Amino acid sequence: MKPMTKNLWREIRASKGRFIAIILIILMGCLIFVGVRAAGPGLNESLTTTVQKAKLSDVQLMSTTGFTRKDVKAAETVAGAQAEATKFTYVTGGRNALAVALYGYDRQANLNQLTLRSGHLPRSKTQVVLDYRAKSEYNYKLGQKFTFGKTSALKHRTYTIVGFADSPQYIDNGLRGAANVGDGTVRFFAYVPQSQMTIPASLLSVRFKSLQGHNTYADSYKKARNQKLKQLKTVFKKRATTRSADLYQQALAKIAPQQAKITAAQKQLQQAQAQMSQASGGQVTTTPEITAQLTQLKAAQAKLDAAKTKAKAQTKTTYTYQDRSDLPGFSAYGESSDRIAAIANVFPVFFFLIAALITFTTITRMVEEARGQIGTFKALGYGKWAIAKNYLEYALIAAIVGGLVGSVFGNETLPRFILALYGQTIPMIATVRMQWASLALALGFSLIATVGAAAFVVRRELQEGPAALMLPKAPKSAKRILLERITPLWTRLNFNQKVSYRNLFRYKSRMVMSIIGIAGGCALILTGFGIRDSIIASGTRQYGDIVKYQAVVSLKGQAKKAQAVLADDSKYQSSTKVMADTAKVRFGDESVASVNVFTPKTDDFSHYIHLSTPQGNAIKLPQQGAVISQKTATLLGAKAGDRVSVTITGGKRVSLKIAAITKNYIGDYLYLSAAAYHKAWHKAWHKAATSNALLVRLAHQSDHQRNTLAHRLLKSGAVLGTSFVADQKATIDNMSSTLNPVVMIFIVMSGLLSFVVMYNLTNINVSERIRELSTVKVLGFYDREVTMYVSRENIVLTLIGIIFGYGVGNALTWYILRQATTAQVMFPLTIHWPGYVAAAVLMAVFTGVVILVTHKRLQHVDMVSALKATE
Repeated sequence: MKPMTKNLWREIRASKGRFIAIILIILMGCLIFVGVRAAGPGLNESLTTTVQKAKLSDVQLMSTTGFTRKDVKAAETVAGAQAEATKFTYVTGGRNALAVALYGYDRQANLNQLTLRSGHLPRSKTQVVLDYRAKSEYNYKLGQKFTFGKTSALKHRTYTIVGFADSPQYIDNGLRGAANVGDGTVRFFAYVPQSQMTIPASLLSVRFKSLQGHNTYADSYKKARNQKLKQLKTVFKKRATTRSADLYQQALAKIAPQQAKITAAQKQLQQAQAQMSQASGGQVTTTPEITAQLTQLKAAQAKLDAAKTKAKAQTKTTYTYQDRSDLPGFSAYGESSDRIAAIANVFPVFFFLIAALITFTTITRMVEEARGQIGTFKALGYGKWAIAKNYLEYALIAAIVGGLVGSVFGNETLPRFILALYGQTIPMIATVRMQWASLALALGFSLIATVGAAAFVVRRELQEGPAALMLPKAPKSAKRILLERITPLWTRLNFNQKVSYRNLFRYKSRMVMSIIGIAGGCALILTGFGIRDSIIASGTRQYGDIVKYQAVVSLKGQAKKAQAVLADDSKYQSSTKVMADTAKVRFGDESVASVNVFTPKTDDFSHYIHLSTPQGNAIKLPQQGAVISQKTATLLGAKAGDRVSVTITGGKRVSLKIAAITKNYIGDYLYLSAAAYHKAWHKAWHKAATSNALLVRLAHQSDHQRNTLAHRLLKSGAVLGTSFVADQKATIDNMSSTLNPVVMIFIVMSGLLSFVVMYNLTNINVSERIRELSTVKVLGFYDREVTMYVSRENIVLTLIGIIFGYGVGNALTWYILRQATTAQVMFPLTIHWPGYVAAAVLMAVFTGVVILVTHKRLQHVDMVSALKATE
């Protein structure tokens, strides 16, 4: 082994604490940088793998008249399309007549394949497979009987449960969609043999081969899918006309015999009238009997005409299209992974920059400490490259070991940990690919922070001659500091305190790096708590400070019947009528497609929705113009006083002035007074035309009480559906809980980084000042006093770092929340006091541990060796 190589390994052994610290800092930086950046893609790729394996359809069509084999063939005329028609409807069944999504099972089907959790798929006509949620949430078991409601369009009502399964059409175990039966909320799905269902196929699933190579959440997938969907709509636009005509002809064929009889009878009566007129010379054209028969025939013909009109309406075919984003929970999952990806673009970068900066400082100081060794090598005749290589290899080994281990470990563990937590509510196949771009970036920055730092300092040191290098650097001269000029304060400090404060300002670069390291660690910890608190606050503020009602009841007609049902409920408090609609709002080149429009009927609207400016000032609905939500205004780039174009569903487009912008965190809203609505659309306010919803205030209800009330409202026939704020809040809480593990990872890793950084900086500080500390010890200072000689500086720097960390943490949290904001949700900057306390306490604890470790080290300092003259 060459002498320089031996020296390299000797140097690593001699400074193994520093060497390990450098590796750990780089390892943690790379682990968080690569691991968290891999989480978002990992979530998307895992779900893509899951739905591709289950052959989830890309597009689904629903028809008012059902689908036939011709419809399947028509869909497959689009290049690469595979289509299947399925029987599907919403029914009630089981205990408490819950709403169930019922599908016909066909063992020959290839699309939307079920994944069995237990049992087997239906093998006979009396068997049913239920959603796994029916087992986990509603305690159904294999072998039990399951009975569907009387109106379920089935040959039998009772079936034996033979299996529990997951479906790619329902990726989130907490969401199954809405229905117009039961209490309006689908609880689980069920599959019975298709032959058991007495309805025509009403769902056409289409999968395109060319789309399966795309990530299901990628823009490339959405673009390609939209092109296929456009082709599909073109095909079915023609098919709708043909299908309507065929069905209408079939309906007419049933009426034709009756029409023929009426036509024949009319001919006979017309002939009888003609004969009578001819016989009487035109004097007599009819008789009472003939007139009566003609009247009967006219009435019969009117009935037939009404039947034809009804048949025309019933056989008119219309298609409804939906893609994967319309499936329950699909878009919410995508938004959740996007939020993690947005956070990963900021938090790990800041984390890694702190790690890289500290590493750079550590390597720089390490080389500076080796001045004497560099001078010795130079005096012995070693070339500059041979000397430099010794330190460059030291830095390179630390960078490669820390960078590779951290990157690979982070890529393989953090995403899988997050996926495992998601898997508790979303069953999927974990798919994590190596993020080569992130790994390359991490290694690149690691090499810059280590090898780059070593190269920079070695090059500078090698400019000096051997004699100068072998002499220790002259210590920095002390200067008067600001505190000395504040005489009343300075005179009250003891000797040790004065020395500590002078040393702080004497080594300014060390002070700045310590403050940056401590402030960075504190900021990262605070940011972790801030992200969690802010996400939770979006739901708390939306459904606590803004939304004051507990349910929205969608009406079929008059509100009195629904209000009577509500009044019978013990939890009912009050309700108000509103016109609820959706609209597309445009401003310049920007638009928001689905904006909820509320127009109240009464003046008590503020009891149900609290409108206020972002500054907190109350807003009253104006007589002209509209109030729009803050998120909507941000998306449009509009402000109060601007005019926006508003197109209500099924209505004409109008221009409205933005009278005010109201605080809102979830969803897009536009509020109008009755007068403003009338002026905008020139429509009078009529109860029957405009009061299509009730905002309802209720006392606290259990899940069972909500379900019972919704069921009673639907059963009344006056209601289309009921949505409860509690369910919406539960969805937001669920979204928040999915991010909690990520946030906890941030907090734990930030804490570890802070500890290693503080330990490393203190270790460097002690190494650089070992002669000074040994001198103090020789002068008779006790061990505790020697420790405090250094630690007092750490305590002051920790306090300063915490204060700066609070400011940086708030700024970093605000920036991350801006990046994590979606089209539907915005997050208010919220950090509760426990976050501040936890960040400060953790930093204080780390400082205490570092002081304790330093104390143990200083107790065993070899003063003789440290004070040896090097001249």
